[in-house]
Amino acid sequence: MKKILIVTDFSTNATHAAEYGYNLASRLKANIVIGNAFIVPAEVPQAGVVAWPMEEYDMVAKDTVDELQQLKTQLEKKDNAGYKPLISLANETGSVTDVVYALIKHYGIDLVVMGTHGSSGLSTLLLGNHCFKMIDAAIKPLLLVPAEAKIAPVKKIAYATDFKHPQDDLAAIYALIQFAKSLVGAEILLTHVYNEKHHSPQFQKWLDNLLVDLSNKADYPNIYYRVIKNSKPENGLDWLCKYGQVDMLAMLHRPHNFFDTLLKGSHTKRMANHISIPLLVFPGK
Repeated sequence: MKKILIVTDFSTNATHAAEYGYNLASRLKANIVIGNAFIVPAEVPQAGVVAWPMEEYDMVAKDTVDELQQLKTQLEKKDNAGYKPLISLANETGSVTDVVYALIKHYGIDLVVMGTHGSSGLSTLLLGNHCFKMIDAAIKPLLLVPAEAKIAPVKKIAYATDFKHPQDDLAAIYALIQFAKSLVGAEILLTHVYNEKHHSPQFQKWLDNLLVDLSNKADYPNIYYRVIKNSKPENGLDWLCKYGQVDMLAMLHRPHNFFDTLLKGSHTKRMANHISIPLLVFPGK
């Protein structure tokens, strides 16, 4: 992992996420791009819309550039032992998702870091459904950092899955292994929340074979498996995050169609809305 994009709106929670991302980049020996999405006002006002004077727009644009520089200076003062990430700044116009996509392509980003409010809801950066749009539109791993997240070494990462798409899961797990190796041997806990109704002996046999195959191919000793019995996946994962001494939760997100989202929603999005530790989202196909 060579380059991390930290997206900010300069709020307290976004700044905390930036500090978390800087600490993580130092441990990964990766460099950083700090990006801000700046909305351009319409040049021609529509009915019922108040035009934003371009003089005021220029002033606000300059202020955001100044704030980016201040954030960069603040991070560079951090006393991180070892590697000090190089920091680039990007103040781009457009929606958050469009700007993030463009910056990923331009800078060759490997990981995107954003802040959330944890149990209090979504941060100002993620107003409305921007967070959910980012999860759906992600083309690179997305790390969502809640305000409660401690800035400390990542020693254990839990990867939660229902194993309904094993090939996608394996691809995400192999990527997670490379991430863990860069963190100097962080443990990976593969976890599956189940209830007895859906956890048949046939499924357990298939799962055992999958784990043996993974162990043989991964060549990584710090990986193991644990099942959690709970009728609701989010409740089981909440228990794991609270009592399992886990520093980060990782999940694979596969975009749902409209009716799936309306009726069931996404486990990833529901966890993102209240989790108290960083959530690493791998994009599915």
